[in-house]
Amino acid sequence: MAGRTTLLALLAGAAALADASQGDREPVYRDCVLRCDEWNCSGAGLQHFRSHQPIYMSLAGWTCRDDCKYECMWLTVGLYLQEGYRVPQFHGKAWGDPMGEPGMRLLSAIGTQTHRQKKKPSEWPFSRFLFFQEPASAVASFLNGLANLVMLSRYRTSVPASSPMYHTCVAFAWVSLNAWFWSTVFHTRDTSLTEKMDYFCASTVILHSIYLCCVRTLGLQRPAVASVFGRFLLLLLAAHVSYLSLVHFDYGYNMVANVAIGLVNLVWWLGWCLWNQPRLPHVWKCAVVMLLLQGLAFLELLDFPPIFWVLDAHAIWHISTIPIHFLFFSFLMDDSLYLLKDTPVPLKME
Repeated sequence: MAGRTTLLALLAGAAALADASQGDREPVYRDCVLRCDEWNCSGAGLQHFRSHQPIYMSLAGWTCRDDCKYECMWLTVGLYLQEGYRVPQFHGKAWGDPMGEPGMRLLSAIGTQTHRQKKKPSEWPFSRFLFFQEPASAVASFLNGLANLVMLSRYRTSVPASSPMYHTCVAFAWVSLNAWFWSTVFHTRDTSLTEKMDYFCASTVILHSIYLCCVRTLGLQRPAVASVFGRFLLLLLAAHVSYLSLVHFDYGYNMVANVAIGLVNLVWWLGWCLWNQPRLPHVWKCAVVMLLLQGLAFLELLDFPPIFWVLDAHAIWHISTIPIHFLFFSFLMDDSLYLLKDTPVPLKME
């Protein structure tokens, strides 16, 4: 009884100073992980764990130490709730800390962070389903990818390959599909590798959208300009990935960089839509997509403990983007079919 009282006293003192990484700073959590690791992750305990671990968990890369962190997280959450404190967050550690776990999502709450964040932002506790670490976000990412695949198939069926934008649009669809694949993998199993692939592929989608816009607004009349600009974007992506991979994974820099290219993408597409709206009625679809993407990003501001420990603001954001694929590809189909016709006046943004 005295030991339990001591644990709760530690919890009470820590709760008053709770910050973004309160959970994994909590002595109860750290002590639990250390003891679990000592008892269950070596010798006979490790053999017992491996013999009883479901094959799908093993194939997904879940280790004994990962299981210790998961169980100890819920022990800590239970004590907090039992004593009337708010749910703590976990895994907000600096890159390379063995106690840390990947956290921040690319473009989360666009425009709400202006400081350079070098630590992993904390995460709410999620209830695992099978081997899915964040089930709702993983399913939503998969559905985004599925919507992208369906519309890619529809685009290729509806638009002849002779359309000037055909190959650029198809390439954009494959880049997007790859990004949603890695988003699904990342939310299924959060590791250093899957985190980086999720972030880098998301950046690639934004840059390819900028390239798509460049080809549509300038490249059809000036192919050399689009070619040079495309090479510049590839160099930019290579420099971005190299810095984060080989020098320092700086979350603040990553967010600022992606917000910057996201704004370029938004302004360029919207500018072209406004310029050509009088003669191209279908551009309203593109404008709505750009505005929706910007507006829906603010769903990330609704930071709350996951509903039923599964559905959080980030998952809701992913769910909300599923219909956008249908509208954007509808625009691409309309525009690609339009370009098959004679256009006596060049359509570009000056």
